[in-house]
Amino acid sequence: MVVPGSIPNIIFSECNYSLICIVKHQMYNNIFYKYKHWITWAVKLAIVLTAIYFIYNKLHSNKLLSLSQFKEQLSALFSNNIWLILLLLLFTDANWFLEIFKWKALASTEKKITFFDAYEQSLASLTTAIITPNRIGEYGAKALYFKKEKRKKILALTFVGNISQLLTTTVFGIGGLTFLISNFNTPIFDYKESYVITILLLVFMYFLLKKWIVKLANYCKKIPSKTYLLTLVYSILRYIVFSHQFYFLLLLFNVDIEYTVAMPLIFSMYFIASAIPSLSIFDWAIKGSVALWVFSFANINELTIVTITTIMWLLNFAVPALLGILFVLNFKFSDSE
Repeated sequence: MVVPGSIPNIIFSECNYSLICIVKHQMYNNIFYKYKHWITWAVKLAIVLTAIYFIYNKLHSNKLLSLSQFKEQLSALFSNNIWLILLLLLFTDANWFLEIFKWKALASTEKKITFFDAYEQSLASLTTAIITPNRIGEYGAKALYFKKEKRKKILALTFVGNISQLLTTTVFGIGGLTFLISNFNTPIFDYKESYVITILLLVFMYFLLKKWIVKLANYCKKIPSKTYLLTLVYSILRYIVFSHQFYFLLLLFNVDIEYTVAMPLIFSMYFIASAIPSLSIFDWAIKGSVALWVFSFANINELTIVTITTIMWLLNFAVPALLGILFVLNFKFSDSE
């Protein structure tokens, strides 16, 4: 039974509740905008300090290689020829320049950006991605450099770039893994079980992300074929650069291994490491452990392999991430939101 006058009271109560919610929302917005500058700086500092801490902690708490051992190895390597450092840095420059050109080609499908814009976005996103699983933070960091209406598309473009690199790693890696299995007594996992697990996981992920996958596929159809081709070319060239950087380090440490054996082992190492989910900051530990296992079949000294993976991590990850700190601290939103 409806009591006379109760309906207006209910409507009045609901209006009051809605009004209170609006007022609260406005208050929160006012507080946020009042302290936006400080909140933004707090987030920036949190990212920067965390990145620095993880890099510092990696060098001082490496269970595979102590800091004193690492210093001894570096001293033995570079004491007689300082030019070797410059050569290794050239590998690093080539590696990251290719990544920057790749991102410039992708991002320019939505907004024309300069090489320096791509440079800033790539390094800042690397710094941000340092504490996220499988570099997920890279997606959000790059998207923030663009206006709201373009951010979903930028997420898709970042995904395309990462998939292109993963596809390259997979193709080279399968060839390397085939060589490893064919030429060494390799205790690889049961193929049938792995295929079943992989298929079930892909089916589960498809149904979980079906709506997003459909939207992604529709957007990817609009990307020019030339952009896909450029992205793939840059991914392949980048892969060739950093894999040969690893081989160059093997030569510097006087490792007795033929090129035709070393490269398939390197390909296998990157392929296996890429299949293991991890925080980006622990990439060095995963690649180090995988490298020890892979190169054990070629009877290569463990200390040498761990030193090489650490140098690779420093040159291709830690140094660019530290450079990216400058861009994180100088970051400003692309619009007035």
